Amino acid sequence: RRSAANSGCTVGIHGCELELMYATRAMFSQQPQDLVVVAGQPVTLPCTIPGYHGVVLWIKDGLALGVGRDLAGYPRYTVIGDHSSGEHHLRIQRVELMDDAVFECQAVQAAMRSRPARLTVLVPPEDPVISGGPVVSLRAGDPLNLTCHADNAKPAASIIWIRNGEVLNGAMYSKTLLRDGRRESTVSTLYLSPSNIETGQQIICKASNKAVPNGKETSVTIDIQHLPLVNLSVEPQPVLEGNLVKFHCSAKANPPVTLYRWAKGGSIIKEVSGDTYEVIVDHSFFTEPVSCEVTNPLGSTNISRNVDVYFGPRMAAEPQSLQVDLGSDAVFNCAWTGNPSLTIVWMKRGSGVVLSNENLLTLKSVRQEDAGKYVCRAVVPRVGAGEKEVSLTVNGPPTISSTQTQQALHGEKGQIKCFIRSTPPPDRIAWSWKETVLESGTSGRYTVETVTTEEGVISTLTMSNIVPADFQTIYNCTAWNSFGSDTEIIRLKEQGGSQGSTSSTFLFFRSRDRGFLQYIVIDGRRWCSVCIVEAAPLVYTLHGLHSDAQYCKCADDTGTFPDKLVFWVNIKCNLLLI
Repeated sequence: RRSAANSGCTVGIHGCELELMYATRAMFSQQPQDLVVVAGQPVTLPCTIPGYHGVVLWIKDGLALGVGRDLAGYPRYTVIGDHSSGEHHLRIQRVELMDDAVFECQAVQAAMRSRPARLTVLVPPEDPVISGGPVVSLRAGDPLNLTCHADNAKPAASIIWIRNGEVLNGAMYSKTLLRDGRRESTVSTLYLSPSNIETGQQIICKASNKAVPNGKETSVTIDIQHLPLVNLSVEPQPVLEGNLVKFHCSAKANPPVTLYRWAKGGSIIKEVSGDTYEVIVDHSFFTEPVSCEVTNPLGSTNISRNVDVYFGPRMAAEPQSLQVDLGSDAVFNCAWTGNPSLTIVWMKRGSGVVLSNENLLTLKSVRQEDAGKYVCRAVVPRVGAGEKEVSLTVNGPPTISSTQTQQALHGEKGQIKCFIRSTPPPDRIAWSWKETVLESGTSGRYTVETVTTEEGVISTLTMSNIVPADFQTIYNCTAWNSFGSDTEIIRLKEQGGSQGSTSSTFLFFRSRDRGFLQYIVIDGRRWCSVCIVEAAPLVYTLHGLHSDAQYCKCADDTGTFPDKLVFWVNIKCNLLLI
Protein backbone atom coordinates (compact mmCIF):
# COMPACT_ATOMS: atom_id res chain seq x y z
CA ARG A 1 0.00 0.00 0.00
CA ARG A 2 1.32 3.44 -0.96
CA SER A 3 0.55 6.74 0.82
CA ALA A 4 -0.43 9.83 -1.16
CA ALA A 5 2.96 11.28 -0.47
CA ASN A 6 4.74 8.18 -1.68
CA SER A 7 2.61 8.05 -4.83
CA GLY A 8 3.43 11.60 -5.74
CA CYS A 9 -0.31 12.52 -5.88
CA THR A 10 -2.07 15.57 -4.51
CA VAL A 11 -4.87 14.74 -2.04
CA GLY A 12 -8.30 15.41 -3.46
CA ILE A 13 -7.46 14.75 -7.11
CA HIS A 14 -9.81 12.06 -8.51
CA GLY A 15 -7.24 10.32 -10.76
CA CYS A 16 -4.81 9.96 -7.94
CA GLU A 17 -7.51 8.52 -5.70
CA LEU A 18 -8.35 5.98 -8.44
CA GLU A 19 -4.69 4.96 -8.78
CA LEU A 20 -4.41 4.57 -5.03
CA MET A 21 -7.53 2.44 -5.11
CA TYR A 22 -6.05 0.10 -7.78
CA ALA A 23 -2.81 -0.07 -5.91
CA THR A 24 -4.56 -0.90 -2.66
CA ARG A 25 -6.89 -3.55 -3.99
CA ALA A 26 -5.09 -5.22 -7.02
CA MET A 27 -3.15 -8.49 -6.61
CA PHE A 28 -2.12 -11.37 -8.93
CA SER A 29 -3.93 -14.60 -8.22
CA GLN A 30 -2.32 -16.30 -11.29
CA GLN A 31 0.97 -15.51 -12.90
CA PRO A 32 2.67 -17.06 -15.97
CA GLN A 33 5.11 -19.87 -15.26
CA ASP A 34 8.19 -21.12 -17.20
CA LEU A 35 7.00 -23.54 -19.87
CA VAL A 36 8.60 -25.89 -22.37
CA VAL A 37 6.51 -26.57 -25.47
CA VAL A 38 7.05 -28.35 -28.78
CA ALA A 39 6.78 -26.20 -31.88
CA GLY A 40 3.34 -26.49 -33.50
CA GLN A 41 1.46 -27.00 -30.23
CA PRO A 42 -0.76 -24.36 -28.54
CA VAL A 43 0.13 -22.83 -25.18
CA THR A 44 -1.63 -20.58 -22.63
CA LEU A 45 0.22 -18.23 -20.25
CA PRO A 46 -2.10 -17.48 -17.26
CA CYS A 47 -2.59 -14.00 -15.75
CA THR A 48 -5.43 -13.23 -13.27
CA ILE A 49 -5.80 -9.95 -11.29
CA PRO A 50 -9.13 -10.04 -9.35
CA GLY A 51 -10.79 -6.67 -8.84
CA TYR A 52 -8.52 -4.89 -11.31
CA HIS A 53 -10.33 -3.23 -14.23
CA GLY A 54 -7.53 -1.15 -15.67
CA VAL A 55 -5.25 -1.70 -18.67
CA VAL A 56 -3.33 -5.01 -18.82
CA LEU A 57 -0.30 -5.40 -21.13
CA TRP A 58 1.60 -8.52 -22.18
CA ILE A 59 5.32 -7.94 -22.60
CA LYS A 60 7.56 -10.18 -24.80
CA ASP A 61 11.30 -9.80 -24.35
CA GLY A 62 10.71 -6.25 -23.04
CA LEU A 63 8.37 -5.16 -25.84
CA ALA A 64 4.61 -4.60 -25.35
CA LEU A 65 2.43 -6.76 -27.59
CA GLY A 66 -0.40 -4.20 -27.66
CA VAL A 67 -3.56 -3.08 -25.87
CA GLY A 68 -6.81 -5.05 -25.96
CA ARG A 69 -7.64 -8.69 -26.23
CA ASP A 70 -7.05 -8.99 -30.00
CA LEU A 71 -3.38 -8.17 -30.44
CA ALA A 72 -2.98 -6.56 -33.85
CA GLY A 73 0.18 -7.68 -35.64
CA TYR A 74 0.26 -11.02 -33.81
CA PRO A 75 -2.44 -13.15 -35.49
CA ARG A 76 -1.53 -16.24 -33.43
CA TYR A 77 -1.73 -14.34 -30.14
CA THR A 78 -5.06 -13.76 -28.25
CA VAL A 79 -5.90 -12.56 -24.71
CA ILE A 80 -8.59 -14.88 -23.33
CA GLY A 81 -10.55 -15.35 -20.08
CA ASP A 82 -13.29 -13.50 -18.15
CA HIS A 83 -12.30 -9.87 -18.21
CA SER A 84 -14.76 -8.98 -15.40
CA SER A 85 -13.07 -11.54 -13.19
CA GLY A 86 -9.63 -10.11 -13.99
CA GLU A 87 -8.55 -12.98 -16.30
CA HIS A 88 -6.07 -11.88 -18.98
CA HIS A 89 -4.52 -15.16 -20.19
CA LEU A 90 -2.25 -15.10 -23.30
CA ARG A 91 -3.15 -17.86 -25.78
CA ILE A 92 -0.59 -18.72 -28.52
CA GLN A 93 -1.79 -20.92 -31.37
CA ARG A 94 0.77 -23.19 -33.09
CA VAL A 95 3.90 -22.15 -31.23
CA GLU A 96 6.85 -21.25 -33.45
CA LEU A 97 10.54 -20.82 -32.79
CA MET A 98 10.08 -17.04 -32.73
CA ASP A 99 7.89 -17.49 -29.60
CA ASP A 100 10.93 -18.70 -27.64
CA ALA A 101 11.08 -15.65 -25.32
CA VAL A 102 10.43 -14.16 -21.83
CA PHE A 103 6.83 -13.02 -21.20
CA GLU A 104 5.37 -10.72 -18.49
CA CYS A 105 1.81 -9.64 -17.60
CA GLN A 106 1.56 -6.01 -16.43
CA ALA A 107 -1.32 -4.09 -14.73
CA VAL A 108 -0.57 -0.58 -15.88
CA GLN A 109 -2.65 1.56 -13.48
CA ALA A 110 -1.74 -0.64 -10.52
CA ALA A 111 1.94 -0.47 -11.56
CA MET A 112 2.25 -4.23 -11.14
CA ARG A 113 4.04 -6.81 -13.21
CA SER A 114 4.10 -10.57 -13.00
CA ARG A 115 7.18 -12.65 -12.53
CA PRO A 116 9.06 -13.21 -15.86
CA ALA A 117 8.07 -16.50 -17.53
CA ARG A 118 10.47 -18.23 -19.94
CA LEU A 119 8.68 -19.95 -22.82
CA THR A 120 11.11 -22.52 -24.28
CA VAL A 121 10.19 -23.83 -27.74
CA LEU A 122 11.50 -27.26 -28.75
CA VAL A 123 11.86 -28.10 -32.46
CA PRO A 124 12.01 -31.74 -33.52
CA PRO A 125 14.55 -32.63 -36.20
CA GLU A 126 13.39 -33.11 -39.72
CA ASP A 127 13.12 -36.71 -40.86
CA PRO A 128 16.66 -38.13 -40.95
CA VAL A 129 18.13 -38.81 -44.36
CA ILE A 130 20.82 -41.34 -45.23
CA SER A 131 22.79 -40.24 -48.30
CA GLY A 132 22.40 -42.67 -51.18
CA GLY A 133 19.39 -44.45 -49.68
CA PRO A 134 17.11 -46.35 -49.61
CA VAL A 135 19.43 -48.91 -51.31
CA VAL A 136 23.17 -48.40 -51.06
CA SER A 137 25.09 -50.34 -53.66
CA LEU A 138 28.80 -50.89 -53.41
CA ARG A 139 31.38 -53.01 -55.10
CA ALA A 140 32.58 -56.17 -53.46
CA GLY A 141 35.67 -55.49 -51.37
CA ASP A 142 34.90 -51.78 -50.87
CA PRO A 143 34.28 -50.40 -47.35
CA LEU A 144 30.91 -48.86 -46.51
CA ASN A 145 30.58 -45.20 -45.56
CA LEU A 146 27.09 -44.09 -44.52
CA THR A 147 26.17 -40.48 -43.75
CA CYS A 148 22.95 -39.55 -41.96
CA HIS A 149 21.83 -36.00 -41.28
CA ALA A 150 19.01 -34.66 -39.08
CA ASP A 151 18.46 -30.97 -39.67
CA ASN A 152 16.81 -27.92 -38.06
CA ALA A 153 16.39 -29.24 -34.52
CA LYS A 154 16.31 -27.45 -31.12
CA PRO A 155 18.15 -28.75 -29.28
CA ALA A 156 20.49 -30.60 -31.67
CA ALA A 157 19.40 -34.14 -32.46
CA SER A 158 21.27 -37.19 -31.24
CA ILE A 159 21.87 -39.88 -33.87
CA ILE A 160 22.46 -43.60 -33.35
CA TRP A 161 23.00 -46.40 -35.89
CA ILE A 162 21.23 -49.75 -35.44
CA ARG A 163 21.75 -53.09 -37.21
CA ASN A 164 19.89 -56.27 -36.28
CA GLY A 165 18.58 -54.54 -33.13
CA GLU A 166 22.06 -53.61 -31.91
CA VAL A 167 23.58 -50.16 -31.72
CA LEU A 168 26.68 -49.76 -33.88
CA ASN A 169 29.51 -47.89 -32.21
CA GLY A 170 32.30 -45.79 -33.69
CA ALA A 171 30.25 -43.28 -35.69
CA MET A 172 31.59 -39.74 -36.14
CA TYR A 173 29.24 -36.98 -34.93
CA SER A 174 29.14 -33.25 -35.70
CA LYS A 175 26.61 -30.45 -35.41
CA THR A 176 26.24 -27.02 -36.97
CA LEU A 177 24.47 -23.98 -35.48
CA LEU A 178 22.14 -22.37 -38.02
CA ARG A 179 21.93 -18.67 -38.77
CA ASP A 180 18.96 -18.11 -36.44
CA GLY A 181 21.30 -18.98 -33.54
CA ARG A 182 18.81 -21.47 -32.09
CA ARG A 183 18.40 -24.51 -34.33
CA GLU A 184 21.15 -26.96 -35.17
CA SER A 185 21.80 -29.60 -37.83
CA THR A 186 23.48 -32.88 -36.99
CA VAL A 187 25.56 -35.18 -39.22
CA SER A 188 26.70 -38.69 -38.29
CA THR A 189 29.08 -40.79 -40.43
CA LEU A 190 29.38 -44.54 -40.01
CA TYR A 191 32.31 -46.52 -41.41
CA LEU A 192 32.11 -50.30 -41.81
CA SER A 193 34.97 -52.39 -43.17
CA PRO A 194 34.33 -54.86 -46.02
CA SER A 195 34.50 -57.78 -43.60
CA ASN A 196 31.74 -56.25 -41.42
CA ILE A 197 29.02 -55.92 -44.07
CA GLU A 198 26.85 -58.33 -45.96
CA THR A 199 24.53 -57.86 -48.89
CA GLY A 200 20.88 -57.49 -47.88
CA GLN A 201 21.61 -56.07 -44.42
CA GLN A 202 19.40 -53.21 -43.19
CA ILE A 203 21.01 -50.37 -41.27
CA ILE A 204 18.88 -47.82 -39.38
CA CYS A 205 19.65 -44.17 -38.60
CA LYS A 206 17.62 -42.91 -35.59
CA ALA A 207 17.52 -39.21 -34.63
CA SER A 208 15.94 -37.85 -31.42
CA ASN A 209 15.83 -34.84 -29.10
CA LYS A 210 13.57 -33.57 -26.29
CA ALA A 211 10.88 -32.67 -28.83
CA VAL A 212 10.72 -36.30 -30.07
CA PRO A 213 12.08 -38.56 -27.31
CA ASN A 214 11.07 -41.67 -29.24
CA GLY A 215 12.99 -40.40 -32.25
CA LYS A 216 12.59 -40.52 -36.00
CA GLU A 217 14.33 -43.11 -38.11
CA THR A 218 15.16 -44.13 -41.64
CA SER A 219 17.01 -47.11 -43.07
CA VAL A 220 19.01 -48.33 -46.04
CA THR A 221 19.55 -51.77 -47.51
CA ILE A 222 23.08 -52.81 -48.46
CA ASP A 223 23.48 -54.30 -51.94
CA ILE A 224 26.97 -55.56 -52.73
CA GLN A 225 27.35 -55.85 -56.50
CA HIS A 226 30.01 -55.62 -59.17
CA LEU A 227 30.12 -54.03 -62.61
CA PRO A 228 30.30 -56.26 -65.68
CA LEU A 229 33.71 -57.80 -66.30
CA VAL A 230 34.22 -57.55 -70.06
CA ASN A 231 36.62 -59.00 -72.62
CA LEU A 232 36.63 -57.89 -76.27
CA SER A 233 38.24 -60.13 -78.91
CA VAL A 234 39.03 -59.24 -82.54
CA GLU A 235 39.63 -61.83 -85.25
CA PRO A 236 41.59 -61.97 -87.50
CA GLN A 237 44.49 -59.62 -86.84
CA PRO A 238 46.37 -58.16 -88.63
CA VAL A 239 44.01 -57.79 -91.57
CA LEU A 240 44.23 -56.08 -94.95
CA GLU A 241 41.81 -53.23 -95.57
CA GLY A 242 38.58 -54.48 -97.17
CA ASN A 243 38.36 -57.83 -95.33
CA LEU A 244 35.82 -59.13 -92.79
CA VAL A 245 36.53 -58.84 -89.03
CA LYS A 246 34.51 -60.28 -86.12
CA PHE A 247 34.30 -58.60 -82.71
CA HIS A 248 33.06 -60.67 -79.73
CA CYS A 249 32.17 -59.06 -76.37
CA SER A 250 32.01 -61.54 -73.48
CA ALA A 251 30.90 -60.37 -70.02
CA LYS A 252 30.31 -61.57 -66.47
CA ALA A 253 28.03 -59.42 -64.30
CA ASN A 254 26.01 -59.35 -61.08
CA PRO A 255 23.19 -58.40 -61.54
CA PRO A 256 23.02 -59.93 -65.04
CA VAL A 257 23.78 -57.98 -68.22
CA THR A 258 20.85 -55.93 -69.49
CA LEU A 259 22.35 -54.17 -72.51
CA TYR A 260 25.16 -54.36 -75.06
CA ARG A 261 26.02 -51.19 -76.95
CA TRP A 262 28.62 -50.88 -79.72
CA ALA A 263 30.39 -47.76 -80.96
CA LYS A 264 33.19 -46.85 -83.36
CA GLY A 265 35.27 -43.76 -82.80
CA GLY A 266 32.70 -42.61 -80.23
CA SER A 267 29.72 -42.90 -82.62
CA ILE A 268 27.01 -45.38 -81.67
CA ILE A 269 26.44 -48.34 -84.03
CA LYS A 270 22.64 -48.52 -83.78
CA GLU A 271 22.13 -51.59 -85.97
CA VAL A 272 24.05 -53.90 -83.59
CA SER A 273 22.64 -54.87 -80.17
CA GLY A 274 24.08 -58.31 -79.27
CA ASP A 275 27.45 -59.46 -78.06
CA THR A 276 28.92 -59.91 -81.61
CA TYR A 277 29.72 -57.38 -84.33
CA GLU A 278 30.94 -58.26 -87.85
CA VAL A 279 32.10 -55.67 -90.37
CA ILE A 280 34.28 -55.09 -93.46
CA VAL A 281 37.12 -52.94 -92.13
CA ASP A 282 38.80 -49.97 -93.75
CA HIS A 283 41.65 -47.69 -92.69
CA SER A 284 39.49 -45.85 -90.13
CA PHE A 285 39.39 -48.92 -87.86
CA PHE A 286 43.15 -48.42 -87.31
CA THR A 287 42.67 -45.02 -85.62
CA GLU A 288 39.01 -45.19 -84.49
CA PRO A 289 38.62 -47.91 -81.85
CA VAL A 290 35.57 -50.17 -81.69
CA SER A 291 34.07 -50.20 -78.19
CA CYS A 292 31.65 -52.55 -76.46
CA GLU A 293 29.71 -51.14 -73.52
CA VAL A 294 28.06 -53.71 -71.23
CA THR A 295 25.42 -52.56 -68.74
CA ASN A 296 23.76 -54.09 -65.70
CA PRO A 297 21.60 -52.39 -63.04
CA LEU A 298 24.73 -51.26 -61.20
CA GLY A 299 26.30 -49.49 -64.16
CA SER A 300 28.32 -49.98 -67.31
CA THR A 301 31.76 -51.20 -68.33
CA ASN A 302 33.26 -50.02 -71.61
CA ILE A 303 36.18 -51.68 -73.38
CA SER A 304 37.61 -50.77 -76.79
CA ARG A 305 40.07 -52.20 -79.30
CA ASN A 306 41.75 -50.90 -82.43
CA VAL A 307 42.10 -53.17 -85.43
CA ASP A 308 45.55 -53.73 -86.91
CA VAL A 309 44.40 -52.84 -90.43
CA TYR A 310 46.99 -52.71 -93.20
CA PHE A 311 46.30 -49.80 -95.59
CA GLY A 312 48.15 -47.65 -98.08
CA PRO A 313 49.16 -44.01 -97.54
CA ARG A 314 46.40 -41.55 -96.72
CA MET A 315 47.07 -37.84 -96.43
CA ALA A 316 46.71 -36.41 -92.92
CA ALA A 317 48.05 -32.88 -93.55
CA GLU A 318 48.00 -31.70 -97.16
CA PRO A 319 50.99 -29.55 -98.18
CA GLN A 320 50.26 -26.14 -99.58
CA SER A 321 51.97 -24.37 -102.46
CA LEU A 322 54.13 -21.46 -101.32
CA GLN A 323 55.12 -18.08 -102.64
CA VAL A 324 58.14 -16.68 -100.78
CA ASP A 325 60.58 -13.86 -101.22
CA LEU A 326 64.03 -14.43 -102.63
CA GLY A 327 66.43 -15.34 -99.80
CA SER A 328 63.65 -16.40 -97.41
CA ASP A 329 63.06 -19.94 -96.12
CA ALA A 330 60.33 -22.14 -97.60
CA VAL A 331 58.80 -24.80 -95.36
CA PHE A 332 56.42 -27.47 -96.70
CA ASN A 333 54.51 -29.78 -94.36
CA CYS A 334 53.22 -33.08 -95.67
CA ALA A 335 51.80 -35.71 -93.27
CA TRP A 336 50.65 -39.20 -94.22
CA THR A 337 49.17 -42.10 -92.30
CA GLY A 338 49.61 -45.73 -93.24
CA ASN A 339 50.04 -49.17 -91.75
CA PRO A 340 52.59 -50.72 -91.50
CA SER A 341 54.93 -47.76 -91.04
CA LEU A 342 55.44 -45.71 -94.18
CA THR A 343 58.40 -43.89 -95.70
CA ILE A 344 58.18 -40.25 -96.83
CA VAL A 345 60.34 -38.84 -99.62
CA TRP A 346 60.52 -35.20 -100.77
CA MET A 347 61.92 -34.51 -104.26
CA LYS A 348 61.84 -31.73 -106.79
CA ARG A 349 59.94 -32.72 -109.91
CA GLY A 350 62.40 -33.74 -112.60
CA SER A 351 65.19 -34.43 -110.09
CA GLY A 352 66.10 -37.74 -108.52
CA VAL A 353 67.67 -36.11 -105.46
CA VAL A 354 65.94 -36.89 -102.15
CA LEU A 355 65.55 -33.63 -100.26
CA SER A 356 63.95 -34.95 -97.06
CA ASN A 357 62.53 -38.09 -95.45
CA GLU A 358 60.57 -36.14 -92.87
CA ASN A 359 57.14 -34.57 -92.91
CA LEU A 360 58.80 -31.17 -93.18
CA LEU A 361 60.80 -29.99 -96.16
CA THR A 362 62.75 -26.82 -95.42
CA LEU A 363 64.50 -24.91 -98.19
CA LYS A 364 66.90 -22.34 -96.75
CA SER A 365 67.45 -18.95 -98.40
CA VAL A 366 65.63 -19.88 -101.59
CA ARG A 367 66.95 -18.78 -104.95
CA GLN A 368 65.04 -18.28 -108.12
CA GLU A 369 66.22 -21.63 -109.47
CA ASP A 370 64.53 -23.27 -106.44
CA ALA A 371 61.15 -22.35 -107.89
CA GLY A 372 59.23 -25.25 -109.39
CA LYS A 373 57.21 -28.34 -108.52
CA TYR A 374 57.95 -30.45 -105.44
CA VAL A 375 56.58 -33.91 -104.75
CA CYS A 376 55.86 -35.46 -101.36
CA ARG A 377 55.66 -39.23 -101.82
CA ALA A 378 54.70 -41.84 -99.21
CA VAL A 379 55.22 -45.60 -99.53
CA VAL A 380 53.79 -48.39 -97.36
CA PRO A 381 55.82 -51.49 -98.18
CA ARG A 382 53.82 -54.22 -99.96
CA VAL A 383 50.61 -52.20 -99.55
CA GLY A 384 50.64 -49.02 -101.62
CA ALA A 385 52.01 -45.56 -102.36
CA GLY A 386 50.72 -42.02 -102.79
CA GLU A 387 52.06 -38.60 -103.65
CA LYS A 388 51.14 -34.92 -103.59
CA GLU A 389 52.63 -32.16 -105.75
CA VAL A 390 53.03 -28.54 -104.66
CA SER A 391 54.56 -25.46 -106.25
CA LEU A 392 57.20 -23.09 -104.96
CA THR A 393 57.10 -19.60 -106.39
CA VAL A 394 60.02 -17.31 -105.54
CA ASN A 395 59.43 -13.60 -105.38
CA GLY A 396 62.44 -11.80 -106.81
CA PRO A 397 63.67 -9.49 -109.54
CA PRO A 398 62.47 -10.24 -113.08
CA THR A 399 64.48 -12.61 -115.23
CA ILE A 400 64.71 -11.96 -118.95
CA SER A 401 65.61 -14.79 -121.30
CA SER A 402 65.61 -13.88 -124.98
CA THR A 403 67.77 -14.47 -128.01
CA GLN A 404 70.32 -11.67 -128.15
CA THR A 405 70.28 -11.61 -131.94
CA GLN A 406 66.97 -11.69 -133.74
CA GLN A 407 66.34 -11.45 -137.50
CA ALA A 408 64.29 -9.27 -139.83
CA LEU A 409 64.04 -8.43 -143.56
CA HIS A 410 65.09 -5.08 -144.92
CA GLY A 411 62.04 -3.07 -145.99
CA GLU A 412 59.65 -5.37 -144.16
CA LYS A 413 58.03 -5.23 -140.74
CA GLY A 414 60.32 -6.64 -138.06
CA GLN A 415 59.84 -7.74 -134.43
CA ILE A 416 62.05 -8.16 -131.38
CA LYS A 417 60.63 -10.25 -128.52
CA CYS A 418 61.58 -10.08 -124.87
CA PHE A 419 60.43 -12.96 -122.61
CA ILE A 420 60.17 -12.09 -118.91
CA ARG A 421 59.65 -14.39 -115.95
CA SER A 422 58.69 -12.40 -112.85
CA THR A 423 57.10 -13.07 -109.49
CA PRO A 424 55.45 -10.80 -108.62
CA PRO A 425 54.52 -9.72 -112.15
CA PRO A 426 56.54 -6.84 -113.57
CA ASP A 427 55.33 -3.38 -112.64
CA ARG A 428 56.94 -1.88 -115.73
CA ILE A 429 58.53 -3.03 -119.00
CA ALA A 430 60.43 -0.58 -121.20
CA TRP A 431 62.26 -0.74 -124.50
CA SER A 432 65.10 1.71 -125.04
CA TRP A 433 67.38 2.41 -127.98
CA LYS A 434 69.44 5.44 -128.83
CA GLU A 435 67.58 8.31 -127.18
CA THR A 436 64.17 6.63 -127.28
CA VAL A 437 62.27 4.90 -124.42
CA LEU A 438 58.91 3.26 -125.15
CA GLU A 439 56.82 1.25 -122.66
CA SER A 440 53.61 0.78 -124.63
CA GLY A 441 51.73 2.08 -127.62
CA THR A 442 53.23 3.53 -130.81
CA SER A 443 55.94 6.07 -131.43
CA GLY A 444 56.72 6.69 -135.09
CA ARG A 445 57.68 3.39 -136.73
CA TYR A 446 57.79 1.60 -133.36
CA THR A 447 55.01 -0.17 -131.46
CA VAL A 448 55.25 -2.01 -128.09
CA GLU A 449 52.76 -4.75 -127.17
CA THR A 450 52.77 -6.88 -124.01
CA VAL A 451 51.07 -10.27 -123.62
CA THR A 452 50.80 -12.30 -120.40
CA THR A 453 51.03 -16.11 -120.64
CA GLU A 454 51.15 -18.96 -118.14
CA GLU A 455 54.95 -19.03 -118.43
CA GLY A 456 55.52 -15.30 -118.13
CA VAL A 457 55.22 -12.02 -120.02
CA ILE A 458 56.18 -11.43 -123.67
CA SER A 459 56.92 -7.86 -124.67
CA THR A 460 57.22 -7.28 -128.44
CA LEU A 461 58.84 -4.29 -130.11
CA THR A 462 57.50 -4.03 -133.69
CA MET A 463 59.25 -1.88 -136.32
CA SER A 464 57.50 -1.04 -139.59
CA ASN A 465 59.61 -0.73 -142.77
CA ILE A 466 62.99 -1.98 -141.52
CA VAL A 467 65.87 0.33 -142.54
CA PRO A 468 69.65 -0.43 -142.51
CA ALA A 469 70.16 1.67 -139.38
CA ASP A 470 67.94 -0.75 -137.45
CA PHE A 471 70.61 -3.45 -137.85
CA GLN A 472 73.22 -1.19 -136.25
CA THR A 473 71.10 -0.30 -133.23
CA ILE A 474 71.32 -1.93 -129.80
CA TYR A 475 67.91 -2.49 -128.22
CA ASN A 476 67.56 -2.70 -124.47
CA CYS A 477 64.57 -4.56 -122.88
CA THR A 478 64.23 -3.80 -119.14
CA ALA A 479 61.63 -5.08 -116.64
CA TRP A 480 61.04 -3.93 -113.05
CA ASN A 481 59.11 -5.21 -110.06
CA SER A 482 59.23 -4.44 -106.34
CA PHE A 483 62.32 -6.66 -105.91
CA GLY A 484 64.48 -5.15 -108.62
CA SER A 485 65.00 -5.21 -112.37
CA ASP A 486 66.62 -7.09 -115.25
CA THR A 487 67.85 -5.97 -118.63
CA GLU A 488 68.55 -7.80 -121.87
CA ILE A 489 70.52 -6.39 -124.83
CA ILE A 490 69.12 -7.46 -128.19
CA ARG A 491 70.43 -6.74 -131.72
CA LEU A 492 68.60 -7.06 -134.97
CA LYS A 493 70.26 -9.03 -137.75
CA GLU A 494 69.30 -8.84 -141.41
CA GLN A 495 67.77 -12.11 -142.41
CA GLY A 496 69.93 -13.91 -145.03
CA GLY A 497 72.81 -11.45 -144.62
CA SER A 498 76.55 -12.35 -144.37
CA GLN A 499 78.42 -12.69 -141.04
CA GLY A 500 81.18 -10.16 -141.05
CA SER A 501 83.61 -9.67 -138.23
CA THR A 502 83.36 -6.71 -135.95
CA SER A 503 86.33 -4.69 -134.74
CA SER A 504 84.87 -4.07 -131.30
CA THR A 505 82.92 -6.21 -128.90
CA PHE A 506 80.99 -5.49 -125.75
CA LEU A 507 81.06 -7.24 -122.42
CA PHE A 508 77.77 -7.26 -120.41
CA PHE A 509 77.53 -9.07 -117.13
CA ARG A 510 75.41 -9.00 -113.96
CA SER A 511 75.23 -10.65 -110.53
CA ARG A 512 73.67 -14.11 -110.64
CA ASP A 513 74.10 -16.90 -108.08
CA ARG A 514 77.48 -15.79 -106.63
CA GLY A 515 78.89 -15.46 -110.13
CA PHE A 516 78.30 -13.37 -113.22
CA LEU A 517 76.32 -14.27 -116.29
CA GLN A 518 78.03 -12.43 -119.11
CA TYR A 519 77.53 -12.21 -122.80
CA ILE A 520 80.03 -11.01 -125.37
CA VAL A 521 78.32 -10.55 -128.69
CA ILE A 522 80.39 -11.05 -131.84
CA ASP A 523 78.45 -10.94 -135.08
CA GLY A 524 75.31 -12.11 -133.36
CA ARG A 525 76.93 -14.99 -131.45
CA ARG A 526 77.55 -15.14 -127.70
CA TRP A 527 81.03 -15.79 -126.32
CA CYS A 528 82.67 -15.90 -122.93
CA SER A 529 86.07 -14.30 -122.53
CA VAL A 530 89.09 -13.92 -120.32
CA CYS A 531 89.23 -10.21 -119.56
CA ILE A 532 90.51 -8.08 -116.73
CA VAL A 533 87.80 -5.83 -115.34
CA GLU A 534 88.87 -3.16 -112.95
CA ALA A 535 86.25 -2.65 -110.25
CA ALA A 536 88.08 -0.78 -107.55
CA PRO A 537 89.34 -1.72 -105.14
CA LEU A 538 89.45 -5.29 -106.51
CA VAL A 539 90.42 -6.69 -109.89
CA TYR A 540 88.27 -9.52 -111.22
CA THR A 541 89.14 -12.07 -113.87
CA LEU A 542 86.41 -13.52 -116.05
CA HIS A 543 86.84 -17.25 -116.64
CA GLY A 544 84.75 -18.27 -119.64
CA LEU A 545 83.87 -21.06 -121.99
CA HIS A 546 83.67 -21.11 -125.71
CA SER A 547 80.81 -20.15 -128.07
CA ASP A 548 77.22 -19.92 -126.73
CA ALA A 549 78.18 -20.37 -123.08
CA GLN A 550 75.41 -19.37 -120.66
CA TYR A 551 77.31 -18.83 -117.43
CA CYS A 552 80.76 -17.53 -116.61
CA LYS A 553 82.21 -17.16 -113.13
CA CYS A 554 84.10 -14.19 -111.81
CA ALA A 555 86.77 -14.34 -109.12
CA ASP A 556 89.21 -11.91 -107.61
CA ASP A 557 92.91 -12.67 -107.36
CA THR A 558 92.30 -14.59 -104.10
CA GLY A 559 89.83 -16.93 -105.78
CA THR A 560 86.84 -15.50 -103.88
CA PHE A 561 83.57 -15.00 -105.71
CA PRO A 562 82.01 -11.63 -104.84
CA ASP A 563 78.44 -11.77 -103.54
CA LYS A 564 77.27 -8.78 -105.50
CA LEU A 565 78.34 -6.56 -108.37
CA VAL A 566 75.90 -3.70 -108.27
CA PHE A 567 76.87 -1.91 -111.45
CA TRP A 568 76.68 -2.65 -115.16
CA VAL A 569 79.77 -2.46 -117.31
CA ASN A 570 80.16 -1.97 -121.02
CA ILE A 571 83.88 -2.42 -121.68
CA LYS A 572 85.78 -2.86 -124.90
CA CYS A 573 88.51 -5.43 -124.41
CA ASN A 574 90.75 -7.81 -126.32
CA LEU A 575 89.37 -11.32 -126.61
CA LEU A 576 91.19 -14.51 -125.92
CA LEU A 577 88.96 -17.09 -127.49
CA ILE A 578 89.31 -20.69 -126.33
